[in-house]
Amino acid sequence: MAFSPTFESLLQHECPAWFRDAKFGIWSHWGPQSVPMYGDWYARHMYVQGHPQNLYHIRHYGHPSKFGYKDICALWKAERFEPDALMALYRKAGARYFVGQAMHHDHFFNYPSKLNRFNSMQVGPGKDICGLWKQAAEKEGLPFGLTEHLGATFSWWRTNKWCDSDGPYAGVPYDGNDPAYRDFYLDNYEHVVPGENRADTAARPWYSPNLKFRQYWLDVMKEVIDLYQPDLLYSDGALPFGENNNSPQGAAEFAYGLQAVAHLYNTSMAKHGENRAVYNQKDRRPEIYRVGVLDIEKSQLPGINPEPWQTDTCIGNWFYDVRQNFKKPGHVIEMLVDIVAKNGCMLLNILQKPDGSIDDESVYLLQELASWFAVCGEAIHGSRPWRDYGEGDTRVLIQGFKEDKTVWNSSDYRFTRKGSTLYAFMLAAPANRVAVLKSLTEQDKVVSVKLLGAGECAFSQAFGTLAVKLPDQLPTTYTNVLAIQLA
Repeated sequence: MAFSPTFESLLQHECPAWFRDAKFGIWSHWGPQSVPMYGDWYARHMYVQGHPQNLYHIRHYGHPSKFGYKDICALWKAERFEPDALMALYRKAGARYFVGQAMHHDHFFNYPSKLNRFNSMQVGPGKDICGLWKQAAEKEGLPFGLTEHLGATFSWWRTNKWCDSDGPYAGVPYDGNDPAYRDFYLDNYEHVVPGENRADTAARPWYSPNLKFRQYWLDVMKEVIDLYQPDLLYSDGALPFGENNNSPQGAAEFAYGLQAVAHLYNTSMAKHGENRAVYNQKDRRPEIYRVGVLDIEKSQLPGINPEPWQTDTCIGNWFYDVRQNFKKPGHVIEMLVDIVAKNGCMLLNILQKPDGSIDDESVYLLQELASWFAVCGEAIHGSRPWRDYGEGDTRVLIQGFKEDKTVWNSSDYRFTRKGSTLYAFMLAAPANRVAVLKSLTEQDKVVSVKLLGAGECAFSQAFGTLAVKLPDQLPTTYTNVLAIQLA
């Protein structure tokens, strides 16, 4: 039975099995904004006088009245983009789904669109980036998703209509005012506030009330879905076009988003005979997010959620940034373990340079993940949460966009399960090589204990408490895992 574009219909959606099993995905958050290698939101901030990205742009490329974002797009060539090789590496590193970026807030599309001439086939690379990613994902047997960040563009990109307030170019309009490129830079003057504080880089309202743009967004979503039949579609924000925590369920502003989600699911049903598609958005209200699967950007949940959910995060900045430190392998693994124990999945952005390659630090991270998954992957892929997500006093910091590495101790465990096997992740190995778990009860009779990658371990159980003798040499320098067989 087809889905209708209503909450009543879409709340009947059930998360497909592939997403419940996958647990770990890799994301290519990549496009023309990677060209300067100077971080996220470049297309917006290059037009904000005095912003570090504006200063970099002026001193590296020229003033944005002369050399604007359209000219950055022309520099993006993706000349060393090898999707098949990258996808093979991503699968080996434990990814069980892959997600590409269809477009960011910059209004540049990574596919040959009939609705926007500024796309990767007509400008820059001369390639169908999304199509090449999909072919590579299918070759590796990975579900393929796409992310859209277009919903915010109309108000987010008002900065291209500004001009400098002082200096040698005071009053000279930026190139976003050029009528020849109005289709790309958008006719969004309604969001340009006279005398707006140039230091205010916030992007509110996130969603514009402009109805013509909302219809354009929906037309683009249908184009993307029809071209690629993605297994996952992610919106960067709340369900369009309702502002997060500000709109009642069923309000008219959700109509466009509901139509896109219904089209996604119905397209999947037509292809597979059942819906296998996932839709991600960031409104945390269950009456909203359960039209799909909740996504939380660079943060997570404090405990087990009854429905699967996703953290999307990155190893550094969202676009390649020469100034940014990258997460270390142990940090990524510990985040993944904590998220999966709470019924979540992690979608990790691996940064690409403008030419499409990844650097040595990223290759090293992926190789370390591959080695860890070879030992411990059975406790991640296809697992389900146990009755408790973990034990021990240490908790990850849950604060938006904060992902500091947690300092664990030997009492900290996280749990997953498969059937009668309980997996216990030791977030800090005990120095005396005796693991003590206190979450089992007397009814949880332990039959055997294995250390993944090493084999059987001696154990004792009294009043539920389990003590396990570990070998002196552990199989991985990262988080090790006990497989506890319960009667």
